[in-house]
Amino acid sequence: MKESEVRDRAFAMPLTSPAFPMGPYRFVDREFMIITYETDPEALRAVVPEPLEIGEPLVKYEFIRMPNSTGFGDYTETGQVIPVSFNGAKGGYTHCMFLDDHPPIAGGRELWGFPKKLASPKLHTEIDTLVGTLDYGPVRVATGTMGYKHRHADEAAVLAALTAPNYLLKIIPHVDGSPRICELVDYRLEDIVLKGAWTGPASLSLQPHALAPVADLPVRRVVSALHILCDLTLGLGRVVHDYLA
Repeated sequence: MKESEVRDRAFAMPLTSPAFPMGPYRFVDREFMIITYETDPEALRAVVPEPLEIGEPLVKYEFIRMPNSTGFGDYTETGQVIPVSFNGAKGGYTHCMFLDDHPPIAGGRELWGFPKKLASPKLHTEIDTLVGTLDYGPVRVATGTMGYKHRHADEAAVLAALTAPNYLLKIIPHVDGSPRICELVDYRLEDIVLKGAWTGPASLSLQPHALAPVADLPVRRVVSALHILCDLTLGLGRVVHDYLA
């Protein structure tokens, strides 16, 4: 294989059998349960990197079902997103993510810098309740519940939140273990078709775990909850801050 061929094909690893295809990455019938809660402000400051800024001590705990996604297949994901601002623009910083499918773990880390780890999240409807769980190995780490479609949510506000900036800390080490890439990435959700949005009563329980430390941002009070069904395209990102420059 010529060097030029290597350069032309080098969008993902392994070179001759990439773990995921080229985009765009379209998601159909993507379902969210997002529980917003108050947490310890000092705990937030310890995990949000500058130059991002935090306001209120809030965290959005997300459970996401993705039954139909281009190249990534059928999988479930969960994690914490922290409301932040960057140069005055409000958005969300993805603090941690846990999912059950290798291609989006590889693609998410390599392309965007999503902080993805392998685990076993679930999101399903149990009679009158939307239920989300996260198991890391045999240990239950998170449980979220929400009344199923109790009230319609403000769809304009939901669309505004879905189209807001999202921030990631992308880290790729050098062969000696030092950081070769350390960047703040801005990515957006695009071509959104909102099929429904609801709100209702919710609860969230987080349990301590050494390798899935979601409880390090403890739940003080549940503020609100959203259940969303939509189609969307996961846009590729752009670098907005280089920590090694």
